[in-house]
Amino acid sequence: MFCFNAVFLRMFCFLFVLQQAYSSDDDGSSEDLVFSSSLLESMPHFPLDMFGDDEENSLDVFGNGTLGLLSPNLNHHAKYQCHSCEQPDCSEETICNNAYQCWKSKVRDLSGLESVSKGCTTSAEQVVLYCNTLSFDGNGEYQRESSSYAIECCEGNFCNNGSFPMLPTTQYAGSSETDDYNATILRLMLAILCPVIILGIALAIILLMMRHWHRRRMARLTSMEGSQDPDYTYRDELRVTAAGDSTLREVFEHSVTSGSGSGMPLLIQRTLAKQITLGECIGKGRYGEVWRGLWHGESVAVKIFFSRDEASWTRETEIYSTMLFRHENILGYIGSDMTSRNSITQLWLVTHYHPLGSLYDHLNRHSLNHVQLLHLCISAISGILHLHTEIFGTQGKPAIAHRDIKTKNILVRSNGMCVIADFGLAVTHTQTTGEMNVANNPRVGTKRYMSPEVLDQTINMSIFESFRRVDMYAFGLVLWEMCRRTVSSGLVEEYRPPFFDMVPSDPSFEDMRKVVCIDQYRPIVPPHWESDPILSGVWILMKECWHQNPNVRLPALRLKKSLLKLAMQDPSLNFRLDF
Repeated sequence: MFCFNAVFLRMFCFLFVLQQAYSSDDDGSSEDLVFSSSLLESMPHFPLDMFGDDEENSLDVFGNGTLGLLSPNLNHHAKYQCHSCEQPDCSEETICNNAYQCWKSKVRDLSGLESVSKGCTTSAEQVVLYCNTLSFDGNGEYQRESSSYAIECCEGNFCNNGSFPMLPTTQYAGSSETDDYNATILRLMLAILCPVIILGIALAIILLMMRHWHRRRMARLTSMEGSQDPDYTYRDELRVTAAGDSTLREVFEHSVTSGSGSGMPLLIQRTLAKQITLGECIGKGRYGEVWRGLWHGESVAVKIFFSRDEASWTRETEIYSTMLFRHENILGYIGSDMTSRNSITQLWLVTHYHPLGSLYDHLNRHSLNHVQLLHLCISAISGILHLHTEIFGTQGKPAIAHRDIKTKNILVRSNGMCVIADFGLAVTHTQTTGEMNVANNPRVGTKRYMSPEVLDQTINMSIFESFRRVDMYAFGLVLWEMCRRTVSSGLVEEYRPPFFDMVPSDPSFEDMRKVVCIDQYRPIVPPHWESDPILSGVWILMKECWHQNPNVRLPALRLKKSLLKLAMQDPSLNFRLDF
């Protein structure tokens, strides 16, 4: 009870002294203030901890451990004169009188703009407000130093002159936002570019691995080709692996034909079409085109069949792939393939390329001498003889009849020799088994070169010898074409096809049947041939080849021997026996 009364008395005295201090400030009397201060000092002092430690219940508003508001120094403080000016730039200064303290301040707003001011404290409340108040840093916290504003208080006349207090450097909000935006853009770019770069590197690695694998595979295939039997190597180092009869039979018997007319292709080791670059077209016909191509640095001939003529492509591929078929007077075969160009199915047959073209082209462009004539005749009949001959053995060759012998199907090599080409209508025969394989092909031969028995349909299709005799009839007409372009006694005729003077350029079956079968007409022989020993000798042989009766026609072997004998009779020809 005594403590409570003492506290109450102390608080009453405090309020009385405070009222005297305020009243002395208003009327300028310092004596009352001194009196109040002395009265306050004479009052008994009670420590604040007797009221508890709670800040909300504490009366220590100044933090100095007493209930007093003003220090004795402030109550007895002298009055000063101070500089005074307003924000923002303190351009107009005035003088402030009767000041307890002078102050100067600097303030920075949210945009970073700084302003300064000066002034004075003329009352006790202002001293507490200006000089004893914590600074606010804008983040909800109070501290003595702040980046938002700073104030300095001093005692003395015009002591607030001079430089303003310094504010710590800070980053403007606008700059911070810009940096945040730039950082966001950078992160976004990294998020986009990093996967793209990683994907690109992965694709590059995959491509390099595929290229390395492809090179190894090509090297392995090349080494396999190099280890093949030399008999499988063609001239000009073009190599091919031929499939056996059993393989071909299996392929073509189980051929699956698509709606476009293309069947299952026979691929030789690898896909040829992807390795060949086509150049220019060197020939066209009813059944396709012939292009010059480039394969491994070598020129090749690419015979492109239309898809509707698949049977000819299939048959020719099968014939070319027959064992022991290769011969110097047979067109060299490289391979067959099926491809698609411009959404059109194409059937390719790749062979050796001969720049002189066909015998038909050669005779149109050039005339012949006797040696050239004999070389062409003997080399051509040598190729036909190889076709007609059956080779016996475990891997033998069947006898083959061409069925479409003509100057357009005989090519001329650079050395002046002939090679036989185009086997789309060929017939094979094996004597040991008696099997004869006639191609299931709606295509027919060239009507101008058809024999009488074919035109009047009296040919015995069950006997293979009938097809041989058909070939010999057609070759007799080829001999006539070559002899016509041979220079004799300074005379030479222009090239003309057989029966040019009797039938139109594209004769029908009836036209040819009337001329060959009914009228039994044969090509005309110029009179000057009789005085030429070579041409007259060939004329006798060609008449035996195109005889009306097929049984008396010369076989290929007899014709070759006769031509060789004719060539050796005249020493002036200096004919070399290379056959």
